[in-house]
Parts: sequence; structure tokens; C-alpha cells
Amino acid sequence: MDDESDQRWMYLALSLGARGLGNTWPNPSVGCVIILNDKVVGRGFTGVGGRPHAEILALTQAGKLAEDSTVYVTLEPCAHHGESGPCVEALINAKVKRVVISIKDPDTRVCGRGIKALKQAGILVSLGVLRKEAFEANRGFINKVLLKRPLVTLKIASTFDGKIATHSGESQWITGPESRRKVHTMRAKHDAILVGGGTARQDLPLLTVRGLGIKHSPIRILVSNNLNLPQKSPIADSCNNSPIWLIHGPDPDSASREFWLHRKAKLIEVPLLNKNNLDLTVALRVLAQMGITRVFCEGGGQIAASLIQNNLVDRVIGFTGGKIFGALGVTGIGALSSRHLKDMPTLTPVEIEKVGNDILHTWTVVQENTIMDSL
Repeated sequence: MDDESDQRWMYLALSLGARGLGNTWPNPSVGCVIILNDKVVGRGFTGVGGRPHAEILALTQAGKLAEDSTVYVTLEPCAHHGESGPCVEALINAKVKRVVISIKDPDTRVCGRGIKALKQAGILVSLGVLRKEAFEANRGFINKVLLKRPLVTLKIASTFDGKIATHSGESQWITGPESRRKVHTMRAKHDAILVGGGTARQDLPLLTVRGLGIKHSPIRILVSNNLNLPQKSPIADSCNNSPIWLIHGPDPDSASREFWLHRKAKLIEVPLLNKNNLDLTVALRVLAQMGITRVFCEGGGQIAASLIQNNLVDRVIGFTGGKIFGALGVTGIGALSSRHLKDMPTLTPVEIEKVGNDILHTWTVVQENTIMDSL
């Protein structure tokens, strides 16, 4: 096939993979399309919890039509025995003619081995179609494997002048209903939602996905050194409906600890960087070890500043509402230690969109070392 056809079918595979985001951890959400005579004969994306794999679902759907077909897959097919057999063996046994892959799997058990096995079986392999798009789609899994932490998306809803609350703490609502609905869509595509203790106390958020007809809700993660969290709150009252993980310091309040354990919350202890601030680098490393690949951080300012200060943010999503609070308003990001412009974090704009009466702007954080070059 020509480059245009390859891109066309790979875009379809990527759109399928996007359907599983937030549901497949600890595995990536992969999309697969099987084409024979320029027609789709099989398609699939990673199942809930990471199984079954996209290739297996697509091959099952294609049946005998998979023979002599072209397979488009957004991540290199696995070549190792895990909970199920290697996808490369299934592709080889199905006698497919060609496999088009966007990027290599960063897992050392797979990286390049799946491609090698396919070639040794006489199957044509093309690598790198829509590589950049597939890298972004699989970034959470790639981060977990190579950076030992999840993808972190920082979301900030603020006024035109960058404030997240009035001087008295009033913050509902800076943005409109269209933006809030959009946030629920974003939540659904992440494995976990993270907020600091200050946000939990001030806003009493529920942190679930609502209004979309989706049963799945991400893990709700609260960060509080001493577990000073509201015990009469929507989160405390909904422990049985959606999992709660609490990241805390080495000396939490014993009564609070027992309260949350009684409600079956998972408690995660991490060390302190200083007297009051938790080591979020360690926290994210632990989350990755527990399988989390994509984290959606919704504040507050201190958590945002700490994540940025420690180079732990990959994407920043801003919802800017048409309000102005002035100098006494609360800023969305706390104090950073950088004093000179050259040391400040640099963002690159990805897209800008009008949502109701608000502006949605998405940015990536510029980092000197890119991990895409290795895939």
C-alpha cells in the first residue's frame, strides 16, 4: 500500500486505541485494524484491565480473512509470554502478509523482538507510520516503562488573569457547564485523578466521571501529609462507589488513618522532601509500580508547583473563563524557586479551542531529553 493508505488505516487504529484510555492500565491502550483488499475485516482495542490485546480481538473478528492481510497496530506486538501468548505468534499463525507498526514497545521484553520475529517468519514489516501521534497516544505506558512514573496532565481552570478563586476562596464556577463536561471526558481517559489536601478541604470535590453515561471512574488520589482530610465529604461518603488512594507522610494522624482504612481506602506512605512537603517524585514512582500510567491532576496550587518544580508534568491543560478577580485572587500555581526567566519552565502550545464562553488551551512541557527518539 502507499503512504496515504497506511496513514488512513493507522488513524483508524489510533482512534480505536483511544477508546480504551483510562481502562487498560497497567497496559497501554492499543488499537489494531486488519485490512484485506482495502476493506476492514477485523478491528480491536485493548480490553479492560489490559486483556485481551487489540491484535487478538482483531484476529478473532477477521477469522480466516486474516490470511494475506495487512495489519495496522499502534504499538509493536508483544513477543513474550505473560498472562496470554505473544501476539506475534498469533499474527504469524494467522498467516498475515504485512504488519504496519507505529512505534516500538519500550518494554525490554518486547522492544524490537516482536518486529524481528515477524520478519523471521517472512512477514513484511513497516515501522514509523504516524509515529508522533502513536507516541502521544501511548505516552502513559511509555512513561511508566522508561521514566518509571505515569504521564502527568495538570489541569487548571482559571480566570482571564490566572486566578482559581477569589480572595475569600470562592471558586464555583469560574468556567461554564460546557468546560465542566469536557473535564469529565478528560477524567474518563485517565487512570487516576489527583488533588492536594487543600483542594479536598476547600472544594469538597467528588472526583468522579458524571453526565457521560460511563460506569468507569478513575482512581481518586488525595495527597495529604498528615491525612488532614474532611471526613464529612462527598469523597468520604462514596468510598464504596469508586476507589480512593491516599498519599501521606511517615507520621499521619492515627485517628484519620483508622478512619480511612475503615472505609477501605488504600494508604500510600512516601517520604518528606522537607518538613511539610511530600516527595512527589517517589509518590509517582510508587503509582507507576502499582500500574498507573495516566494521572490527571486537578490542583491545588501547592501540588501544581511541586510537580512543575520537580519536572513531573508532561501536559498542561488550561480552561480560561471570562472573569477577572484581580490581585487579591488565588493563583493557580504556588511559588516556584526559579528566580530567572531562563530557569522557568517552558511550554509549547498544542491546540486552542473555544468551549462555551471559555477558552481551552493545551500545552506540552518542553524537556531537553525526548524519549520518542528511542522508539
